[in-house]
Amino acid sequence: MKKTFAGVLAAALLMTGACSSSDDSDSGTTATKPGEKVELTYWTWAPNMDKVVEGWNTAHPDIHVTVNKQDGGDPAVTKLLTAIKAGSGAPDVMQAEYQKVPTLVSANALADISKEAGSLKAKFPESAWNAVTLGGEALYGVPQDSGPMLFYYRTDVFTKLGLEAPKTWDDYAAAARKIHTANKKQYLGTFSANDPGWFAGLSQQAGASWWGINGDTWSVAINDANTQKVATYWGGLVQEGVVDNKPMYTPEWNAALNDGTQVGWLSSVWGPGVLEGNAASTKGKWKAALLPQWDAAAPANGNWGGSATSVTTQSKHKEQAAQFIAWLNTDPAGIKALAGTANVYPASVDSAAALTEPPAFLSNQPDFYTIAAEAAKITKPFTYGPNVNVAYSAYNDAFGKAAASKKSADFPAALTTMQTTTVDDMKNTGFKVAG
Repeated sequence: MKKTFAGVLAAALLMTGACSSSDDSDSGTTATKPGEKVELTYWTWAPNMDKVVEGWNTAHPDIHVTVNKQDGGDPAVTKLLTAIKAGSGAPDVMQAEYQKVPTLVSANALADISKEAGSLKAKFPESAWNAVTLGGEALYGVPQDSGPMLFYYRTDVFTKLGLEAPKTWDDYAAAARKIHTANKKQYLGTFSANDPGWFAGLSQQAGASWWGINGDTWSVAINDANTQKVATYWGGLVQEGVVDNKPMYTPEWNAALNDGTQVGWLSSVWGPGVLEGNAASTKGKWKAALLPQWDAAAPANGNWGGSATSVTTQSKHKEQAAQFIAWLNTDPAGIKALAGTANVYPASVDSAAALTEPPAFLSNQPDFYTIAAEAAKITKPFTYGPNVNVAYSAYNDAFGKAAASKKSADFPAALTTMQTTTVDDMKNTGFKVAG
Protein backbone atom coordinates (compact mmCIF):
# COMPACT_ATOMS: atom_id res chain seq x y z
CA MET A 1 0.00 0.00 0.00
CA LYS A 2 1.66 3.18 -1.17
CA LYS A 3 0.77 6.52 0.30
CA THR A 4 -1.76 7.20 -2.45
CA PHE A 5 -3.50 3.93 -1.60
CA ALA A 6 -3.74 4.99 2.04
CA GLY A 7 -5.69 7.99 0.82
CA VAL A 8 -8.23 5.72 -0.83
CA LEU A 9 -9.06 4.29 2.58
CA ALA A 10 -10.12 7.63 3.99
CA ALA A 11 -13.49 7.57 2.25
CA ALA A 12 -14.32 4.17 3.74
CA LEU A 13 -12.80 4.90 7.11
CA LEU A 14 -14.86 4.08 10.18
CA MET A 15 -12.60 4.68 13.10
CA THR A 16 -14.84 2.84 15.53
CA GLY A 17 -14.26 -0.18 13.34
CA ALA A 18 -10.67 -0.28 14.52
CA CYS A 19 -11.88 -1.69 17.83
CA SER A 20 -15.24 -3.25 17.02
CA SER A 21 -16.56 -4.39 13.69
CA SER A 22 -19.35 -2.44 12.07
CA ASP A 23 -20.88 -5.83 11.36
CA ASP A 24 -22.19 -6.13 14.90
CA SER A 25 -25.54 -7.55 13.93
CA ASP A 26 -26.43 -10.62 11.91
CA SER A 27 -28.15 -8.53 9.27
CA GLY A 28 -25.56 -9.53 6.66
CA THR A 29 -25.97 -13.24 7.34
CA THR A 30 -28.30 -15.35 5.26
CA ALA A 31 -30.26 -17.89 7.27
CA THR A 32 -29.95 -21.49 6.07
CA LYS A 33 -32.40 -24.33 6.40
CA PRO A 34 -31.38 -27.64 7.99
CA GLY A 35 -29.56 -29.76 5.40
CA GLU A 36 -29.14 -26.84 3.01
CA LYS A 37 -25.71 -26.71 1.38
CA VAL A 38 -23.68 -23.53 1.92
CA GLU A 39 -21.09 -22.42 -0.62
CA LEU A 40 -18.07 -20.43 0.60
CA THR A 41 -15.21 -18.90 -1.36
CA TYR A 42 -11.70 -18.60 0.03
CA TRP A 43 -8.98 -16.32 -1.33
CA THR A 44 -5.49 -17.53 -0.46
CA TRP A 45 -1.97 -17.57 -1.86
CA ALA A 46 -0.67 -20.48 0.24
CA PRO A 47 0.42 -23.41 -1.96
CA ASN A 48 -1.78 -26.49 -2.31
CA MET A 49 -4.55 -24.97 -0.23
CA ASP A 50 -7.14 -26.56 -2.52
CA LYS A 51 -5.83 -29.95 -1.37
CA VAL A 52 -5.96 -28.83 2.25
CA VAL A 53 -9.58 -27.76 1.87
CA GLU A 54 -10.51 -31.13 0.41
CA GLY A 55 -10.28 -32.49 3.95
CA TRP A 56 -12.86 -30.00 5.16
CA ASN A 57 -15.19 -30.53 2.21
CA THR A 58 -15.14 -34.30 2.68
CA ALA A 59 -15.96 -34.07 6.38
CA HIS A 60 -18.49 -31.23 6.02
CA PRO A 61 -20.63 -31.87 2.93
CA ASP A 62 -23.13 -29.15 3.88
CA ILE A 63 -20.50 -26.38 3.89
CA HIS A 64 -18.47 -26.46 0.69
CA VAL A 65 -15.40 -24.25 0.33
CA THR A 66 -13.97 -23.27 -3.05
CA VAL A 67 -10.38 -22.04 -3.12
CA ASN A 68 -9.45 -19.14 -5.39
CA LYS A 69 -5.68 -18.74 -5.67
CA GLN A 70 -4.59 -15.10 -5.34
CA ASP A 71 -1.43 -13.06 -5.34
CA GLY A 72 -0.27 -12.21 -1.84
CA GLY A 73 0.75 -8.89 -0.35
CA ASP A 74 -0.57 -5.58 -1.66
CA PRO A 75 -2.37 -7.00 -4.73
CA ALA A 76 -4.58 -9.15 -2.47
CA VAL A 77 -5.41 -6.17 -0.24
CA THR A 78 -6.16 -3.91 -3.20
CA LYS A 79 -8.42 -6.51 -4.82
CA LEU A 80 -10.38 -7.09 -1.63
CA LEU A 81 -10.83 -3.39 -0.88
CA THR A 82 -12.01 -2.80 -4.43
CA ALA A 83 -14.66 -5.48 -3.97
CA ILE A 84 -15.68 -4.10 -0.58
CA LYS A 85 -16.06 -0.63 -2.01
CA ALA A 86 -18.09 -1.95 -4.94
CA GLY A 87 -20.40 -3.83 -2.56
CA SER A 88 -19.92 -7.20 -4.25
CA GLY A 89 -17.26 -9.62 -5.42
CA ALA A 90 -15.49 -10.20 -2.11
CA PRO A 91 -14.88 -13.77 -0.89
CA ASP A 92 -16.33 -15.22 2.28
CA VAL A 93 -12.87 -16.00 3.63
CA MET A 94 -9.58 -14.19 3.04
CA GLN A 95 -5.99 -14.99 3.93
CA ALA A 96 -4.57 -11.76 5.35
CA GLU A 97 -1.03 -11.01 6.42
CA TYR A 98 -0.91 -9.90 10.04
CA GLN A 99 0.44 -6.47 9.15
CA LYS A 100 -2.51 -5.93 6.76
CA VAL A 101 -5.23 -6.72 9.31
CA PRO A 102 -5.48 -3.17 10.75
CA THR A 103 -5.72 -1.70 7.25
CA LEU A 104 -8.54 -4.09 6.33
CA VAL A 105 -10.36 -3.55 9.64
CA SER A 106 -10.24 0.23 9.29
CA ALA A 107 -11.67 -0.13 5.77
CA ASN A 108 -14.56 -2.22 7.17
CA ALA A 109 -13.45 -5.26 5.15
CA LEU A 110 -13.10 -7.85 7.94
CA ALA A 111 -15.92 -9.06 10.17
CA ASP A 112 -15.76 -9.50 13.93
CA ILE A 113 -16.28 -13.25 14.46
CA SER A 114 -15.78 -13.33 18.21
CA LYS A 115 -19.31 -14.69 18.72
CA GLU A 116 -19.18 -17.22 15.91
CA ALA A 117 -15.68 -18.64 16.42
CA GLY A 118 -15.97 -19.44 20.09
CA SER A 119 -13.09 -19.44 22.53
CA LEU A 120 -9.87 -20.10 20.63
CA LYS A 121 -7.41 -17.84 22.45
CA ALA A 122 -5.69 -20.67 24.31
CA LYS A 123 -4.87 -22.34 20.98
CA PHE A 124 -2.37 -19.67 19.94
CA PRO A 125 0.66 -17.77 21.24
CA GLU A 126 -0.14 -14.34 22.63
CA SER A 127 1.69 -12.60 19.78
CA ALA A 128 -0.45 -14.31 17.11
CA TRP A 129 -3.69 -13.72 18.99
CA ASN A 130 -2.85 -10.05 19.47
CA ALA A 131 -2.43 -9.71 15.71
CA VAL A 132 -6.05 -10.71 15.02
CA THR A 133 -7.63 -8.86 17.95
CA LEU A 134 -5.57 -5.63 17.86
CA GLY A 135 -5.30 -6.09 21.60
CA GLY A 136 -9.08 -5.89 22.10
CA GLU A 137 -12.03 -8.26 22.34
CA ALA A 138 -13.15 -8.23 18.71
CA LEU A 139 -11.79 -11.10 16.61
CA TYR A 140 -10.89 -10.31 13.00
CA GLY A 141 -9.65 -13.74 12.01
CA VAL A 142 -7.95 -16.85 13.28
CA PRO A 143 -4.15 -17.08 13.17
CA GLN A 144 -3.12 -19.39 10.35
CA ASP A 145 0.66 -19.41 10.14
CA SER A 146 3.42 -17.58 11.93
CA GLY A 147 7.01 -16.64 11.27
CA PRO A 148 9.00 -16.84 14.50
CA MET A 149 12.50 -15.60 13.81
CA LEU A 150 15.53 -17.87 14.04
CA PHE A 151 19.27 -17.57 13.52
CA TYR A 152 20.83 -19.80 10.85
CA TYR A 153 24.58 -20.36 10.77
CA ARG A 154 27.23 -22.40 8.96
CA THR A 155 28.37 -25.04 11.43
CA ASP A 156 31.58 -25.78 9.51
CA VAL A 157 32.73 -22.16 9.79
CA PHE A 158 31.76 -21.93 13.45
CA THR A 159 33.56 -25.18 14.29
CA LYS A 160 36.72 -24.11 12.44
CA LEU A 161 36.87 -20.85 14.43
CA GLY A 162 35.85 -22.40 17.75
CA LEU A 163 32.56 -20.50 17.85
CA GLU A 164 29.20 -21.47 19.29
CA ALA A 165 25.79 -20.15 18.29
CA PRO A 166 25.59 -16.67 19.88
CA LYS A 167 23.40 -16.48 22.97
CA THR A 168 23.36 -12.67 23.13
CA TRP A 169 23.71 -9.79 20.69
CA ASP A 170 27.11 -9.08 22.21
CA ASP A 171 28.04 -12.65 21.31
CA TYR A 172 26.75 -12.09 17.78
CA ALA A 173 28.88 -8.98 17.36
CA ALA A 174 31.95 -10.79 18.69
CA ALA A 175 31.36 -13.71 16.31
CA ALA A 176 30.88 -11.31 13.39
CA ARG A 177 34.23 -9.68 14.18
CA LYS A 178 36.06 -12.99 14.50
CA ILE A 179 34.63 -14.37 11.26
CA HIS A 180 35.41 -11.25 9.25
CA THR A 181 38.89 -10.96 10.73
CA ALA A 182 39.67 -14.55 9.77
CA ASN A 183 38.40 -14.05 6.22
CA LYS A 184 37.75 -10.55 4.91
CA LYS A 185 35.32 -11.91 2.36
CA GLN A 186 33.10 -13.59 4.94
CA TYR A 187 30.26 -12.00 6.90
CA LEU A 188 28.02 -13.41 9.61
CA GLY A 189 25.10 -11.32 8.36
CA THR A 190 23.94 -8.29 6.46
CA PHE A 191 21.83 -5.27 7.27
CA SER A 192 19.03 -5.26 4.73
CA ALA A 193 17.40 -1.92 3.98
CA ASN A 194 14.97 -3.70 1.63
CA ASP A 195 13.29 -5.79 4.31
CA PRO A 196 11.29 -3.69 6.80
CA GLY A 197 9.45 -6.78 8.05
CA TRP A 198 12.80 -8.24 9.08
CA PHE A 199 13.76 -5.10 10.98
CA ALA A 200 10.28 -4.90 12.55
CA GLY A 201 10.75 -8.46 13.83
CA LEU A 202 14.09 -7.60 15.39
CA SER A 203 12.53 -4.53 17.00
CA GLN A 204 9.62 -6.66 18.24
CA GLN A 205 12.10 -8.95 19.95
CA ALA A 206 13.62 -5.92 21.68
CA GLY A 207 10.20 -5.00 23.09
CA ALA A 208 8.92 -2.53 20.50
CA SER A 209 5.35 -2.26 19.25
CA TRP A 210 5.25 0.39 16.55
CA TRP A 211 1.52 1.16 16.78
CA GLY A 212 -1.08 1.11 19.52
CA ILE A 213 -4.85 1.64 19.61
CA ASN A 214 -6.96 3.01 22.46
CA GLY A 215 -10.61 3.57 21.62
CA ASP A 216 -10.58 5.54 18.37
CA THR A 217 -7.07 6.93 18.88
CA TRP A 218 -3.88 5.47 17.47
CA SER A 219 -0.37 5.94 18.82
CA VAL A 220 2.87 5.55 16.88
CA ALA A 221 6.16 4.59 18.54
CA ILE A 222 8.48 3.63 15.71
CA ASN A 223 11.34 5.64 17.20
CA ASP A 224 10.92 4.36 20.75
CA ALA A 225 13.92 3.40 22.88
CA ASN A 226 13.67 -0.30 22.02
CA THR A 227 13.82 0.29 18.27
CA GLN A 228 16.50 2.93 18.72
CA LYS A 229 18.60 0.28 20.48
CA VAL A 230 18.25 -2.08 17.51
CA ALA A 231 19.05 0.63 14.96
CA THR A 232 22.08 1.83 16.91
CA TYR A 233 23.38 -1.74 17.21
CA TRP A 234 23.21 -2.41 13.49
CA GLY A 235 24.56 1.02 12.59
CA GLY A 236 27.60 0.28 14.71
CA LEU A 237 28.25 -3.09 13.05
CA VAL A 238 27.83 -1.65 9.55
CA GLN A 239 30.16 1.27 10.28
CA GLU A 240 32.70 -1.14 11.76
CA GLY A 241 32.46 -3.20 8.57
CA VAL A 242 32.03 -6.58 10.27
CA VAL A 243 28.60 -7.20 8.71
CA ASP A 244 27.61 -6.49 5.15
CA ASN A 245 25.28 -3.67 4.17
CA LYS A 246 23.76 -5.25 1.07
CA PRO A 247 20.03 -6.05 0.78
CA MET A 248 18.79 -9.62 1.00
CA TYR A 249 17.13 -11.46 -1.88
CA THR A 250 19.43 -9.99 -4.51
CA PRO A 251 21.57 -12.04 -6.93
CA GLU A 252 24.65 -10.95 -4.95
CA TRP A 253 23.15 -12.09 -1.65
CA ASN A 254 22.02 -15.39 -3.13
CA ALA A 255 25.54 -15.99 -4.47
CA ALA A 256 27.06 -15.14 -1.08
CA LEU A 257 24.95 -17.81 0.63
CA ASN A 258 26.05 -20.35 -1.95
CA ASP A 259 29.77 -19.54 -2.09
CA GLY A 260 30.27 -19.27 1.68
CA THR A 261 30.85 -15.54 1.98
CA GLN A 262 27.55 -15.13 3.87
CA VAL A 263 27.76 -17.65 6.72
CA GLY A 264 24.80 -16.62 8.88
CA TRP A 265 21.26 -15.40 8.39
CA LEU A 266 18.79 -13.85 10.82
CA SER A 267 15.60 -15.17 9.29
CA SER A 268 12.40 -16.98 10.16
CA VAL A 269 11.05 -20.49 10.50
CA TRP A 270 10.58 -20.60 6.73
CA GLY A 271 14.30 -19.98 6.17
CA PRO A 272 15.29 -23.56 5.21
CA GLY A 273 13.23 -23.35 2.03
CA VAL A 274 15.04 -20.18 0.96
CA LEU A 275 18.43 -21.65 1.80
CA GLU A 276 17.64 -24.80 -0.15
CA GLY A 277 16.59 -22.77 -3.17
CA ASN A 278 19.59 -20.45 -3.10
CA ALA A 279 22.37 -22.58 -1.62
CA ALA A 280 21.53 -26.21 -2.26
CA SER A 281 25.21 -27.18 -2.36
CA THR A 282 25.57 -26.20 1.32
CA LYS A 283 23.00 -28.69 2.60
CA GLY A 284 24.13 -30.29 5.85
CA LYS A 285 26.33 -27.33 6.79
CA TRP A 286 23.65 -25.16 8.43
CA LYS A 287 21.85 -25.25 11.74
CA ALA A 288 19.19 -23.09 13.37
CA ALA A 289 19.19 -21.54 16.83
CA LEU A 290 17.12 -19.05 18.77
CA LEU A 291 17.84 -15.41 18.03
CA PRO A 292 20.63 -13.84 20.07
CA GLN A 293 19.12 -12.14 23.12
CA TRP A 294 19.30 -8.65 24.58
CA ASP A 295 18.77 -10.18 28.01
CA ALA A 296 19.63 -13.87 28.26
CA ALA A 297 17.69 -14.10 31.54
CA ALA A 298 14.48 -12.95 29.83
CA PRO A 299 14.45 -14.58 26.37
CA ALA A 300 12.23 -12.97 23.74
CA ASN A 301 11.60 -13.25 20.04
CA GLY A 302 10.04 -11.48 17.06
CA ASN A 303 8.06 -12.50 13.98
CA TRP A 304 8.93 -12.13 10.34
CA GLY A 305 5.90 -13.18 8.32
CA GLY A 306 2.66 -14.93 9.09
CA SER A 307 -1.00 -14.56 8.24
CA ALA A 308 -4.54 -15.03 9.49
CA THR A 309 -7.68 -16.48 7.94
CA SER A 310 -10.45 -13.90 8.15
CA VAL A 311 -14.14 -13.61 7.30
CA THR A 312 -15.06 -10.63 5.17
CA THR A 313 -17.91 -8.26 5.93
CA GLN A 314 -19.58 -9.24 2.63
CA SER A 315 -19.98 -12.88 3.59
CA LYS A 316 -23.62 -13.96 3.92
CA HIS A 317 -22.56 -17.04 5.87
CA LYS A 318 -20.41 -15.68 8.65
CA GLU A 319 -21.18 -18.51 11.06
CA GLN A 320 -20.23 -21.25 8.60
CA ALA A 321 -17.16 -19.33 7.48
CA ALA A 322 -16.06 -19.02 11.10
CA GLN A 323 -16.52 -22.77 11.55
CA PHE A 324 -14.31 -23.44 8.55
CA ILE A 325 -11.44 -21.19 9.62
CA ALA A 326 -11.57 -22.58 13.16
CA TRP A 327 -11.21 -26.09 11.72
CA LEU A 328 -8.42 -25.05 9.37
CA ASN A 329 -6.29 -23.58 12.12
CA THR A 330 -7.14 -25.60 15.26
CA ASP A 331 -8.38 -29.04 14.24
CA PRO A 332 -5.59 -31.68 14.17
CA ALA A 333 -6.54 -32.59 10.58
CA GLY A 334 -6.41 -28.96 9.47
CA ILE A 335 -3.10 -28.29 11.23
CA LYS A 336 -1.55 -31.43 9.75
CA ALA A 337 -2.65 -30.41 6.26
CA LEU A 338 -1.34 -26.86 6.69
CA ALA A 339 2.06 -28.19 7.72
CA GLY A 340 2.39 -31.14 5.38
CA THR A 341 0.47 -30.03 2.30
CA ALA A 342 0.53 -26.22 2.30
CA ASN A 343 4.07 -26.26 3.74
CA VAL A 344 3.47 -23.42 6.19
CA TYR A 345 4.30 -23.22 9.87
CA PRO A 346 0.92 -23.40 11.66
CA ALA A 347 0.37 -20.73 14.30
CA SER A 348 -1.42 -23.13 16.65
CA VAL A 349 0.37 -24.16 19.83
CA ASP A 350 -0.62 -27.73 18.91
CA SER A 351 1.39 -27.73 15.68
CA ALA A 352 4.23 -29.85 17.08
CA ALA A 353 2.24 -33.05 16.56
CA ALA A 354 2.16 -32.35 12.82
CA LEU A 355 5.84 -31.41 12.56
CA THR A 356 7.68 -34.62 13.37
CA GLU A 357 10.42 -34.35 10.74
CA PRO A 358 12.79 -31.40 10.23
CA PRO A 359 12.88 -29.57 6.89
CA ALA A 360 14.78 -31.54 4.26
CA PHE A 361 17.53 -28.93 4.06
CA LEU A 362 18.15 -29.27 7.82
CA SER A 363 17.75 -33.03 8.06
CA ASN A 364 20.83 -32.98 10.28
CA GLN A 365 18.89 -31.09 12.96
CA PRO A 366 16.04 -33.26 14.30
CA ASP A 367 15.15 -30.69 16.98
CA PHE A 368 14.48 -27.92 14.44
CA TYR A 369 10.76 -27.66 15.16
CA THR A 370 11.33 -27.90 18.90
CA ILE A 371 13.48 -24.78 18.62
CA ALA A 372 10.89 -23.14 16.37
CA ALA A 373 8.15 -23.87 18.91
CA GLU A 374 10.23 -22.26 21.66
CA ALA A 375 10.81 -19.24 19.43
CA ALA A 376 7.06 -18.90 18.82
CA LYS A 377 6.29 -19.26 22.52
CA ILE A 378 8.55 -16.36 23.53
CA THR A 379 7.56 -14.02 20.70
CA LYS A 380 6.43 -10.67 22.04
CA PRO A 381 3.12 -9.05 21.02
CA PHE A 382 3.35 -6.40 18.32
CA THR A 383 0.58 -4.16 17.01
CA TYR A 384 0.61 -3.10 13.36
CA GLY A 385 -1.01 0.09 12.15
CA PRO A 386 -3.46 0.97 9.38
CA ASN A 387 -0.72 2.43 7.15
CA VAL A 388 2.01 -0.13 7.67
CA ASN A 389 3.16 0.07 4.06
CA VAL A 390 3.75 3.80 4.36
CA ALA A 391 6.04 3.09 7.31
CA TYR A 392 7.70 0.25 5.42
CA SER A 393 8.28 2.45 2.37
CA ALA A 394 9.82 5.08 4.63
CA TYR A 395 12.08 2.37 6.06
CA ASN A 396 13.33 1.44 2.61
CA ASP A 397 14.15 5.05 1.80
CA ALA A 398 15.65 6.16 5.12
CA PHE A 399 17.57 3.02 5.96
CA GLY A 400 18.67 2.61 2.36
CA LYS A 401 20.52 5.92 2.71
CA ALA A 402 21.86 4.95 6.15
CA ALA A 403 23.18 1.61 4.92
CA ALA A 404 24.84 3.30 1.95
CA SER A 405 26.49 5.95 4.13
CA LYS A 406 27.82 3.35 6.62
CA LYS A 407 27.59 6.01 9.34
CA SER A 408 26.23 4.66 12.61
CA ALA A 409 24.50 7.94 13.50
CA ASP A 410 22.35 7.71 10.36
CA PHE A 411 20.64 4.52 11.55
CA PRO A 412 18.73 5.86 14.59
CA ALA A 413 18.12 9.09 12.66
CA ALA A 414 16.30 7.03 10.01
CA LEU A 415 13.74 6.09 12.67
CA THR A 416 12.86 9.75 13.15
CA THR A 417 12.10 9.96 9.44
CA MET A 418 9.94 6.84 9.64
CA GLN A 419 8.07 8.18 12.66
CA THR A 420 7.34 11.56 11.10
CA THR A 421 6.30 10.09 7.75
CA THR A 422 3.97 7.55 9.37
CA VAL A 423 2.27 10.00 11.74
CA ASP A 424 1.83 12.64 9.04
CA ASP A 425 0.25 10.11 6.70
CA MET A 426 -2.18 8.88 9.36
CA LYS A 427 -3.28 12.40 10.23
CA ASN A 428 -3.64 13.33 6.55
CA THR A 429 -5.87 10.32 5.90
CA GLY A 430 -8.19 11.04 8.82
CA PHE A 431 -6.88 8.92 11.68
CA LYS A 432 -6.85 10.30 15.19
CA VAL A 433 -3.27 10.06 16.46
CA ALA A 434 -2.22 10.72 20.05
CA GLY A 435 0.57 13.25 20.54
